[in-house]
Amino acid sequence: MAGRGVIAYRAFAKGDVIARMAGHVVSEIRQHTLQLTPDTHLFDPYFSGFFLHSCSPNISLNMVELTVTALQDIPANSFLYMDYAETEDVLFKQFPCSCGAPNCRSWITGRKEIHNAAMAQPEMLNLNQAMR
Repeated sequence: MAGRGVIAYRAFAKGDVIARMAGHVVSEIRQHTLQLTPDTHLFDPYFSGFFLHSCSPNISLNMVELTVTALQDIPANSFLYMDYAETEDVLFKQFPCSCGAPNCRSWITGRKEIHNAAMAQPEMLNLNQAMR
């Protein structure tokens, strides 16, 4: 795996509040922002901006209370994975997914976005199935 991620250095039980988020409120989407409202984003380049994506996440983010909650038991020394579509209408940049989850969407977008690659090449909608 390349890049950065957030690791839980202790175990958490399903339902535990793992952390509270902080950062700067900005008006534009950036690489490490999380959407607060359609026009505001939380910029945290030190913690929450580095949660990794999975189509089967182990954490959920509450962008009103700014909390991170365990969706399942999380063993110590595990990466924290969120579903980027949970918080984002539009992503800073769409990307192919390689999470390996049975429910993998193969291409990650915000919850209100159209798959950019599919718009250019409709056959890309079946890219994940072709690669298996």
